[in-house]
Amino acid sequence: MTSGRGRRIAFDYGQVRIGVAICDPDGILATPLPHLLATHPKILQQIISLIDEYQPITIFVGYPKTMSGENGEAVELVDAFINSLEPLTAIPIVTVDERLSTVSAARKLRDAGKSSREARSEIDSMAAVTILEAGLANEN
Repeated sequence: MTSGRGRRIAFDYGQVRIGVAICDPDGILATPLPHLLATHPKILQQIISLIDEYQPITIFVGYPKTMSGENGEAVELVDAFINSLEPLTAIPIVTVDERLSTVSAARKLRDAGKSSREARSEIDSMAAVTILEAGLANEN
């Protein structure tokens, strides 16, 4: 299922922070954006502002699965996030298995020489990069 040319955006939803990543129009380079605070009173407006700014053709949202493939504990929270976003945009929202996305993000940051303290503020958006890369791979 190839979606064609256009940016895609990915969100790694968490109770505290939401990691965000965007790709180029050709779907080659996934780039982290600054994370958002999930508890911000205008979080949905912030997300819609990002969507308006980048004009993605697809929104990927990390979906928490256990290692056995079952729905994880946070599924209800992610479902609520998706349900609150769907009425605000006509852009397709696609869930992506996010197993090991945070582990992969931590490894990338460690390989880049970031200390665990430095990585803490970047890990959510790097996890969103991993989700975006997985979503792009699933399109092809």
